[in-house]
Amino acid sequence: MAQILVVDDEVGIRELLSEILSDEGHQVMVAESAGDARRLRERARPDLVLLDIWMPDTDGITLLKEWAASGQLTMPVVMMSGHGTIETAVEATRIGALDFLEKPIALQRLLNTVKRALRNPETAAAPQLALAALGRSTALADAKKRLAQLAQSAAPLMLRGERGMRPELFARLLVAPGAPFLASAELLAEAPSELLGKAAGGVLFVADLSRLGRPEQRNLEFLLPRAEKQKVRLVSFSPVDVRSLAEKHDFDVELGTRLAELTLRLPALREFAEDVPDLASLMLAQLVEARVCPPRRLAIAALNALRHYPWPGNLAELESVVKDLAFTSLEEEIQLEDVERAFAARAAPGALPEVAFDRPYREAREAFERVYFEHLLAREHGSMSRVAERSGLERTHLYRKLKALGLPVGRREES
Repeated sequence: MAQILVVDDEVGIRELLSEILSDEGHQVMVAESAGDARRLRERARPDLVLLDIWMPDTDGITLLKEWAASGQLTMPVVMMSGHGTIETAVEATRIGALDFLEKPIALQRLLNTVKRALRNPETAAAPQLALAALGRSTALADAKKRLAQLAQSAAPLMLRGERGMRPELFARLLVAPGAPFLASAELLAEAPSELLGKAAGGVLFVADLSRLGRPEQRNLEFLLPRAEKQKVRLVSFSPVDVRSLAEKHDFDVELGTRLAELTLRLPALREFAEDVPDLASLMLAQLVEARVCPPRRLAIAALNALRHYPWPGNLAELESVVKDLAFTSLEEEIQLEDVERAFAARAAPGALPEVAFDRPYREAREAFERVYFEHLLAREHGSMSRVAERSGLERTHLYRKLKALGLPVGRREES
C-alpha cells in the first residue's frame, strides 16, 4: 500500500489518523512540526502528505511553498485545518495542494480523499527545472520582467547569449499555462505544416540557429510567415549576432534578420550568481526525486562555493557539477570539500587563457583581467580579502574593478 506522511502538532490527531490509515493497510510516518516534516521529506518521497495549516514553528502554507520552490512537491498534498477559510483553501490549491480537509475530519471523507489523492497522477513525475520561482538577482529578475512584456507580442523573438545557458528555460517563460511548447532543432526535419499544428497556440523554440543546416533553414523560412495564422510564437536562440551567423555558420541573412525582429540578451550565469544556490538545490532535487541517486542535500558552505564560482560553461556546467556531486559524494550532506574536488577535476592545470591578438588593446586587456579575477574568485571561494591580497589591489579598487568587468562581488568578510 501507500506511504503516507501525517504532519500535525496535535498528538491526538496524529495518533488517530495514523491508526485509521494503518488499519487501511498504509505505512504511516508522523511529524509534529514543519521542521520534522522537512527532514522526513529530504530522506524519502511519501505517496501522500496530510498537512496541517496551523503549526507553531512554520505554518503548512509556508511549508507547501518551500516544497514547491525546491522541487519537492512531487506528491499529492492534502491540507487540514480546524478553522480554515475559503481564501486559505484557494491559496493552498494554487500553490499545489490537491484538496482541503476541515477538522474534525469525518472518517468517510478522509478515506475518500486519500483514495482519490493516491489515484492522482499529476504530481507523480519528477520536478522539471524552471526559472519561474527564481529571481533573487537583479539580472534574472530583469530578464523575467522583459520576457513577461515580450510575451504580449506575437513577433518572432531571438534570444542571444553565451553557450550553455539552457535558453529553453527562458523561452518557457513566454508560454501561457497549458499551451504547447515544442523545443528541438530536430523538429524542423518534420513536415512544417504538421509542426505548426502541434505548436498551435503556443511556442516553437529553435535551440541554436548556428547549428542549422540549409534544409532546416528552408523549413524555418516556410514556417515563419504562417506561424502567426496558427497563433504560433517563433522563438530562437543564437550565441552570435545575425552577421556572424551568416559569415561563420552559413545562415541566410534575410531569415536571420526576420527571426531577430525582437531580440533579448540573456544574462550569463555569473551575472545572476545569487540564484546559483537555488538552482543547484533544484537540480539536486530533480535527481533525488527521480530516484537516480541517493538522498542528498547541499551544505551551506558548499552552496557558497557554488555561488562564487565563475561558471564559464553556464547552466550546463552547473548541471554537470551537481550531477557529479550527487553521484560521487560519500555522505548525504554534500560538503565544501566535495565541491572543491569537483572543481579540481574540471580544472586544466597550467592552462593559460587564450590571448586575443586580434582584439584592440583595451578589449584584450579586459578579457585577460576577467579570466584572471574569475580564477582568483573561484580559488579563494569568493573571499574578497584573500583576492585583494593575492592580486595586490586595495579592497575598494578591487570592488570597482570587479563591477566594471561584470563579475560577482564575493564575500565581504572571512568565514
